[in-house]
This record gives sequence, C-alpha cells and structure tokens, in this order.
Amino acid sequence: MWWVVGVVTVVVLVSTYLTWTAARVDRLHARAAAAAKALDAHLLRRAAAAAVLAEERSAVELYAAARIALDAALDEREAAENDLTRQLRTVPLGADADALVAASRRLALARQVHTDLVRDALALRRRRVVRLLRMTRRHPPPGYFDIDDPILVTAPVTPVSPLP
Repeated sequence: MWWVVGVVTVVVLVSTYLTWTAARVDRLHARAAAAAKALDAHLLRRAAAAAVLAEERSAVELYAAARIALDAALDEREAAENDLTRQLRTVPLGADADALVAASRRLALARQVHTDLVRDALALRRRRVVRLLRMTRRHPPPGYFDIDDPILVTAPVTPVSPLP
C-alpha cells in the first residue's frame, strides 16, 4: 500500500515540474517577443528624433541615415541602426538634442532587457527536459539584436566657478 502512495507522489511531483517548466518556456518566449516589439518601438522613436534633429540642423547625412533606419527591412535593420549610431556620434549634440539623447538611453535599456530575455529563453531551450519533450516546438527561437551601444552624451556644460 505504501508503494502506491509513493508512486502517486512521484507522478504528481514529476507532472507538476513538467507543467511548471512548460509554462516557463511559454512565458519566457512571450516576454522575449514583447521585448523585441518594445525594442523595435524604441528604435523607431530614436530614428524619428534623429530625423527631426537632422531637419532642424540641415544635416543631410544624418537625415539620410535616419530615413534608412526608419525604412529598413528586418534583415537590414541592424546595419541601418549601426550606421545611424555612427552618424549620431559625429554630430555635436547640444541642448536641442535632449529628446534624442533620452530616446537613445531608453533604447539602450530596451536592448539590454531584450538581450537578457533572449539569453534566458535560449538557455531554457537548451535544457535536456525541454529538448526531449519538445516544449519549444510552438515557439521560434528568439534572436539577438546586435547593434553598437546607442547611448549618446550631450556636450558637457562648463560650471561657473564662484568668485573668491
């Protein structure tokens, strides 16, 4: 009689673990997909802010890079964003570029969140139980979005020293 209770306990524990693991796989892939959409939104916001700044300053190269980044297809997106980042680093940023700097900081945060979630989802996909039971068959593998560090810095303001 005790062995029946032991077998039932083991079956319940194993099924609970497998259900929890399957839910974790689904949850991580959903979060990675949501992070990819958020990253895309932040990329578009930064490119739009760069285009506005380029129009205000009549910077033709920056405007072209911003338009290419806005219109890029998925397979060309990383190269276009890297080109936009390089163009932004050549432009001196002042007080009129605060929106662009803020968008770049938010983009860096969104990219970090996306990278962390993709790393966690890929690590979970490599687990033996997940592979053996094919728990990821409904989800395409998430991919990294590899771009240069998008953080921009405005020109430093020199502090005024008090009179002695």
